Amino acid sequence: MPATAVTRRRKRHGSYPYFSVMFSITMALFVIGLFGEVLLHANRLSQVVRGGIRMQIYLNREVTENERISFYKALAERPYVAKEGQEPQIEFISKEQAAEELSREIQGVDSNFTQLLGSNPLRDAFIMRVQSDYATSEAMQQIKTELEDMPSVFEVFYIESVVSNINRNITQISLVLLTLALVLVLTVVVLINNTIKLALFSQRFLVRSMQLVGATSWFIQRPFLWRAIWQGVLSGIVASGLIYLLLEWAYRQIPELETLRQDELFWGLCLSLLLIGGLIGFFSAYASVRRYLRMSLDELY
Repeated sequence: MPATAVTRRRKRHGSYPYFSVMFSITMALFVIGLFGEVLLHANRLSQVVRGGIRMQIYLNREVTENERISFYKALAERPYVAKEGQEPQIEFISKEQAAEELSREIQGVDSNFTQLLGSNPLRDAFIMRVQSDYATSEAMQQIKTELEDMPSVFEVFYIESVVSNINRNITQISLVLLTLALVLVLTVVVLINNTIKLALFSQRFLVRSMQLVGATSWFIQRPFLWRAIWQGVLSGIVASGLIYLLLEWAYRQIPELETLRQDELFWGLCLSLLLIGGLIGFFSAYASVRRYLRMSLDELY
């Protein structure tokens, strides 16, 4: 074999595959970051669904206007009342409004049904949207009991089966997603670890050469560790950028997704990708270089 061919072969054998390592780590972090964003959107969606649960509070017939206003102020201060900004999500519907709406909904019956009955059987009511953290079966039952003990309240109503079904489905979906997330994280850790180990395998003889000229273990490990850390961090940055572009495209294509957008948590996820890439790179490189430092020359071959 010609000398030039041998030289080229040795160079290829000892070269570090920067592009393939960066590509593999970036793709691994991109997948885990994308799934993390799915988890964040799913959590936000569960909050939106739970935050849509409403409770109907019917008042006693003898309640005066002042008593009704006092009840509203007391209700607005309760922690379980959902708010948009500082505005409590409570809607008052008078019995006259309720009668008009019922008349429009009833078909085939005289629209003025109060004349048929001789009086209006409906009651003044407040429609309260429940804060998502309190939208559980136990909390809703406690809220109902608390409100029904108030002197102005005749009855509190909500659809218990809907609340139970929502919470059961959200719990089941969350367990499935968390299980998949755990499996995915372990897979990504193993993939990145193996990628870096394979890349350092091509430089095992460089490690031995440095060892033979008297270099200390830390002196030998330091450049490999720094390179692995920076590759992990840079891969995390690239993966975060790809996820950001993908999300922006999705928000433009499906405007309804904007309601699930959480920019602060997204940037926290990006920071996590940088840390994951850097830490896995550090420990993988550390374990690999230490392994090669302890090998004999025969084992290196």
